[in-house]
Amino acid sequence: MKILLIGASGTLGQAVHKHFVEAGHELVTAGRNSGQQRVDLTQSASIAAMFEAVGRIDAIVSTAGNVHFGSLTEMTPEQFNLGLQDKLLGQVNLALLGQRYLNDGGSISLISGVLADEPIRYGASATAVNAAIEGFVKAAAIELPRGIRINAISPTLLTESVPTYGPYFAGFEPVPAARAALAYQRSVEGAQTGRVFKVL
Repeated sequence: MKILLIGASGTLGQAVHKHFVEAGHELVTAGRNSGQQRVDLTQSASIAAMFEAVGRIDAIVSTAGNVHFGSLTEMTPEQFNLGLQDKLLGQVNLALLGQRYLNDGGSISLISGVLADEPIRYGASATAVNAAIEGFVKAAAIELPRGIRINAISPTLLTESVPTYGPYFAGFEPVPAARAALAYQRSVEGAQTGRVFKVL
């Protein structure tokens, strides 16, 4: 398969890239500052230009998306909006624009996260964004044409991210990024659609 991987340079993206390459797939990488293609998820024109440059593909895989972590009592609308514009609408636009470039029977795999189900202090933005992504996936699955499938991958805290995000996730048991990558394989190579694959 020819797979477009957005966010390939990140912690999870590197694990997903390694996994799919070892499985024999052709990978095209994209990111804001690295990869074969540059893309800014907050700009629909940038997303459209990426798809036009890449051409026909079999799968869209996203491991990217920024959200703001911080106290709700001090959070500004601009800070909350970061996650809406980047992780939420950026990935929604990947699906809206990308479906036209997918071959019949292709797939879209988006990233949400455990906070959709398990809110934490300072994570209100992430919870709202992740829950919205999962809602979009469930609804989009019943409308996508030509056998195109869409799923979300919802990992808990990654082992590799504990030094950075561990203090936010008190009592959460982390999982290695390589394990989360398996959920992407299930989404891309499997048959399910409209699913949220939880990696706990």
